[in-house]
Amino acid sequence: MQNDPSEQSPRDDTARRSAAPASSGRPADARRIVVPRRGPVLVDGPVEVELEDGTVASSDRFRVALCTCRLSERYPWCDTSHRRRR
Repeated sequence: MQNDPSEQSPRDDTARRSAAPASSGRPADARRIVVPRRGPVLVDGPVEVELEDGTVASSDRFRVALCTCRLSERYPWCDTSHRRRR
């Protein structure tokens, strides 16, 4: 017995779409953001980042690493200060 597509819940459809390659159906002005378990957030550039005090940091690089640990001397950009030193 085959499943009728009309019987699938919207949740099933959402999960299938999110597993599709990022380039399919993505608006041209959308930014890809990669959020790893540890380390910086990677954002396809160019980007502008508004900080708490209202200042704006900008970068025209093709990908930037945003610091999430606030240990970076170049905050909001990651300088790998989060890595354990030996």
